[in-house]
Formats: sequence, structure tokens, C-alpha cells
Amino acid sequence: MEESTSKPKRHITALADRIPFFQKFIYSMGAFANTAQAAFIGQMAIVLNLGLGVNPALVGLVGAIPRIIDAISDPITGYFSDNLRTRWGRRKPMIFLGAIIGGLCFTLMFQLYKGHSEIFYFWYFLIFQILYFIGFTCFSIPWIALGYEMTPDYHERTRLQGASNFVGQLPWLIAPWCWAIMHNQGWFPDIVYGGRVLAVIIGAVIIGFGILPAIFNKEHFQNLPKPDLKGALNVTKGFFRGAFITLKCKPFLKLCVATLLIFGGFMCASAFTIYVVFFYVFQNAPVLDQAYAKGGVLLGFYGTFSAICTMGVIFVTTWLSRKLGKRNTFFITIPLSIVGYALKWIGYNPGNPYLLFIAAPFIAFGLGSLFTLMSSMVADVCDLDELTTSTRREGMFSAVYWWMVKLGIALASLISGFLINATGFRQEIGLAQASDTLLWMRIFDIGIPIVTSLAAILIIMTFDISEVKACDIRAQVERRRGERRAAEEERRIEEERRRGERRS
Repeated sequence: MEESTSKPKRHITALADRIPFFQKFIYSMGAFANTAQAAFIGQMAIVLNLGLGVNPALVGLVGAIPRIIDAISDPITGYFSDNLRTRWGRRKPMIFLGAIIGGLCFTLMFQLYKGHSEIFYFWYFLIFQILYFIGFTCFSIPWIALGYEMTPDYHERTRLQGASNFVGQLPWLIAPWCWAIMHNQGWFPDIVYGGRVLAVIIGAVIIGFGILPAIFNKEHFQNLPKPDLKGALNVTKGFFRGAFITLKCKPFLKLCVATLLIFGGFMCASAFTIYVVFFYVFQNAPVLDQAYAKGGVLLGFYGTFSAICTMGVIFVTTWLSRKLGKRNTFFITIPLSIVGYALKWIGYNPGNPYLLFIAAPFIAFGLGSLFTLMSSMVADVCDLDELTTSTRREGMFSAVYWWMVKLGIALASLISGFLINATGFRQEIGLAQASDTLLWMRIFDIGIPIVTSLAAILIIMTFDISEVKACDIRAQVERRRGERRAAEEERRIEEERRRGERRS
């Protein structure tokens, strides 16, 4: 009897805190647009190297430099999203414009033609990628912040992020087929032409799905008082003050660094996977074009199967989180992904290429759980921040958090480009790569995400916002909101009384 009474009471989501299905669905359409750009740009950028002959180090550099711009644009966008006041809301105008600008720039980024120099391709792609990231940031940061504020409930936040993450996996069902689609000579004369056509389609998808949350979703904190930030100096001070407060929040920083490690490790491995499949798994192909064709089909099926597994993992993660809590669920899912990375060593088998599929269900536990859990945990941190600062700053938190994600992509792009060169890879010799080159490619592919995932586990061990603590923080926040509303009402009544006395 004593044991049963000592267990913490299970939190039940109140009906008022539930997000209607339609609102979840529309918000998740934004996840489709948000993920589409990340899924396809990584798969299509290889056109620069294998289609136009740009050095892998330059390809890595062109993927990394725009992230420096993100270091500035993300926090600025988050700050203005928090402080913007329009009749349409704080987030929705920026979401609408950002989706349109991002989709157009994505299309233009891949309008490349053969016959130019390596430096021309570098600068063209770099300039349009910078413009693209600036535009798309205006969509993604307010959209993410909108999700943080759509419900105050601990578990409903996980359900919302699970739903959006599930829909966000749909582009990953298609993205692995990018190479096979662009390389299909029945459709396109070469992969460069295929990339141009595919970019137009993806740009239209980003615009079409991206504007839906701006039109149909509701903002929970739309009618907040307008901040007193008159003049450029006050705006600048407010921005740096908000950024400094955000970076001082230790629980939030732990989530950021853990995400950077896990996602960065995954993206770094993904850069090597394409080369390992083409030049190791299909090294016995009679000609390079056949290795490309067979490898493209394998990557397509493997990527689609991985996305299906990830969608299943999202359901499992959401269920486990309700039973065990977010932090404990993390300690189950991430070790399972480490097992998956280790199984790739067996899966890379020239004699049986499709043996690679044994690793996919385990690796799926990494990204499938990462953004479902972390996004929900960041929303909990936003409540803690309000308790500390009396300010809602979802935009700034989403900006810094997703800048860390983008930093992971940038570092992965930069590091993988130089590591590919360090392995001794030479594009001009095709399938005749040295055995040491192929060995180091597999070591980097498998070893990097294992090391980064282990480091992330050690960091999350010190994260201390449990379900009980999150519910207690919410109760304190709502009590303070009530006290502030009561104080404001008293001031309003007193002001009216004084005006009445002056008139009389």
C-alpha cells in the first residue's frame, strides 16, 4: 500500500489543452515544407560533384558558409517574431512570406548548366543558397515557435511534435530517390538537367505547403501587449539581451548541444553513405554508370524503408514518452540507433547489397525520436523561461535551437568534404578507388555518429525537467499570469477612477 501511494500521480491532459485534429494537420503541413528543403537539398547537392565536377571540399564549403549567415539571421528572425504585432498575429505574416521566398530561391539555386568553371558553380550556388536560407528562415523559425505555444500541456506537446514529425518524414520517402530520378536517362539527358526540373517541383511544394499554417493555424499568444522598443538602439539592446538570456538557460543549452551532436553525426554519415554504396558496395560493376544506376536504386529503397521505419518510431516514441517520460525515452531510443550504425558494417556487403536494410530499423530510432522529444522538451523550457523572465520568447528559443541543427548540417558538410578528400578519393579514377580509401570511408560513415550519439547521451543525463517538474512550472506560470492580470485590472480601475475625479 505504501508503495502505491509513493508513486507520482499520472498527469492527464485537460480537454481545453487538446489541439484539434485540423489544427495539428495544418501545422504538420508546415513540417512537410520544412523537411522537404532539408531532405532534398542534401541529396541534390551531389550534382555539383558528380554532375559538374566540383571538388568535394568546395562542395562541403559551399554547404557550410551559408550557416554562418544563419548564425545571424536565425536569432534576428526569432527576436522579431517574438516582438512583431500585427492584426494577423506575431508568427503568421512571416511564415507566409518566408515560404514563398524560400520556395523561389530553392528553385533558382539548382538552375545550373554545363560549360562553366568550377569557381562559377561555387559562387552561383553559394549566393543563391545564402538567399534561400535567409528567406526560408523567415518561415521556419516562426513556424517552429508557433508549435511551441499551441498548447501548454506536457504530453500534448509531444503528441503535436510527434504528428508534425510524422508528416515531416514523408519527404524522406521520396528524397532518397533523387539520384535515381535525376540519373534516369529516359526522363532527362543528364543529372544536371534532372536537378533543374526537380528543383522547380520542390520549390512549388515548399510554397504550397508552407503557407497553410499562416492561413489556418491559430496563435495562442496573438494578443500580447506591444513591447516598448522604440528606436534602433532599444531594438538592438532588446535583441542582445534576449539572446544572452536564452544562452544562459542551461537546460536549453543541453538540448541544443545534444541535438547538434546526434543530427550532425547523422548528416556526416549520410555524406559518406552515397560514396560507400557507389564505390564499395558496387565496386564490381562493369562500368561506373551501372554502379550509379544500381546504387541509386539501392539508396532509393533503403532511404524509403528508413523513412517508413522512422514514421513507426515516432509512434513508439510518443507512446513511450507518455509512459516513461521524455528523458527516459531518449535513453532507450538513442542507444538503439547506435546499434543500427554498428550494423552498417555488416550491411555494406558487395555480395549482398540489400543486407544494408538490417541497419535501417535501428538507425531510425535516432532521428525518429530526436526531434519528437527535443522539440517537446524545448517547449517545456519556454515555460521555465517565462517563470524566470515573465516573457514568452518561443521565437528566440526556436531560432537558437534550429541554428544548432543547421550548424550540425554545416559542420557535417564541411567536415565530410575534407574527410572524403583525406581518404584519398579521386573522382577521375571511378571504380578503381584504393582499398584504404574505401576502408576509411566506412570507418567515418559508421564511427562518427556512434561517437556523437554517446556524447549526447552523457549530456542529457544531466537534463532535469521531468514530467512532475514541468507540470509544477506550468502551475506557477499560470498563477503568476493570473496575478499579473489581476494587478493590471486593478490599475485600470484605479486609472478610470482618477480620470473620473479629474473630470468632476
